[in-house]
Parts: sequence; C-alpha cells; structure tokens
Amino acid sequence: MLKIFYFFIGLYFLICILLYFFQTRLIFFPEKLPQDQALHFEGDFEERYFQVDDATTIHALHFYSENPKGVILYFHGNAGSLKDWGHVAPDFVKLGYDVLISDFRGYGKSTGEISEQGFYDDAQMLYDFLLTKYQSDKIIIYGRSLGTGVATDLASKNVAQQLILETPFMNFADLAQRKFKIFPVKLLLQYHFKSDKKVKNIKYPIHIFHGTHDELIPYQHAENLAKLLPNTSSFTTLENGNHNNLGMFEGYWKKIKELLK
Repeated sequence: MLKIFYFFIGLYFLICILLYFFQTRLIFFPEKLPQDQALHFEGDFEERYFQVDDATTIHALHFYSENPKGVILYFHGNAGSLKDWGHVAPDFVKLGYDVLISDFRGYGKSTGEISEQGFYDDAQMLYDFLLTKYQSDKIIIYGRSLGTGVATDLASKNVAQQLILETPFMNFADLAQRKFKIFPVKLLLQYHFKSDKKVKNIKYPIHIFHGTHDELIPYQHAENLAKLLPNTSSFTTLENGNHNNLGMFEGYWKKIKELLK
C-alpha cells in the first residue's frame, strides 16, 4: 500500500511539473499561417505589419468604413487566426466603424513567442498607432474571450470611448482552477490576465455580453465582473447563449447597434 501511495504522489508531482513547463501549449491554440497566405473578406481592408523587435512582427487587418464614426480595436479569442477572425469585422463596418483586428504574437502571420506581457505590449502599440489616425474618444476597445484580458489591460491604461467585453473571465487563475481542480493552479500558472483587478481603473463605460450556457467561461465570471464596473456600464445576458454563438442572437445586435450609434 505504501508503494502505491508513493507512486501516486510521484505521479501527482510529475503532472504538476508537466503542467508548469507545458502550460503554454495547453492554454493557447494558435493557427499558424504562411506569410504568403491570401486573405479574402467582404469590404475594403488592408493588411498591416507592425515590427515589435527582431523576433516579433504583429500582423493585422485594417477595415475601412466609407464615413467612419470611429474605430474598433478588436482582440479575438484563443484559437485560430485572422483567416477566420477577420470575418467579424465587416458587420461592424456596416455600422459605420473602421476596424483594426490583429493576430496575437505566435498566431497566424504574427511572429514571436507567446507571453502575457507581450500581448499587452503589442496591444499598446496598436492603440498608439490608432492615435495617429483617430482621436481617443473615437476608439472603441473590444475583447472577446481571451481577448477580453488583453482589452481590459489596455483600457485600464488608456483613454477610449468605451470598452466592450464578449464572454469575459474574472482572471485566468480562477478559470484554470475550474479545469484542473486537484492541482495548485495558482502556484503553477504563468499567465494571470487579472481583469477583475484592472476594470477598477477604467473610468469610461464598459459593456459585457455573456451567454447563460457558456461551456468554456462560466456565466458567473461575467456576473462577478459586472459587479466591479463603473456606474456608467451595462451587462447584456443572452439566455441559452454559449461561448461561440452570441452573434446569432437578436439581443446581441440590438445592443451593439445601441452602443455604436
């Protein structure tokens, strides 16, 4: 019995070690694209490349509206690349907004190593670029899923018209602990994305969208995050909405049109 006990203790610590060293692969699901990959989307857009350093280049798509009311800086979810995520932009363009949407470092045609601070630095670079073309009160920061952590960090440090969060989480540690319940996630985790701490520093309106049947990020995360928002903020609950289908709900687009009027 003692040998069995030591075996399982050893196995437990081995799994902890593997979780620590391989967590980037377990957490992030980037799709890599060849640099000559042709991208096709509805409307007027151009590809942009932002050189961060010798090892890191951020690839983005800049969509244009005919008479823009402003611009949406969009941070997408955890999996995939701009090959698919670029399709979210035309619907916002139809509402009169330019859109800048990028792949995170290590995703798509973007190069560089995945890192939380790297995501934040790249987001700041994109925001600074937009400031050369738009006034700060014409910039809307939009985050979806993983992108809500990046968007919230950026919004906490800069002025914008508003912050929109679709399927947000409180912080990465709470989310990861739900998936790996028997392991000391908070000790092992190298990624934090503490949106619950950062929303308190945002002085302009924040709006949250979340579905009640979200299978990846529990609805409770959005409920708890909403309690921390400034009085000018709002929260749209989409009954029976899951993690990936909120754009199919009439209530989502009704509120989006109200926010982007």
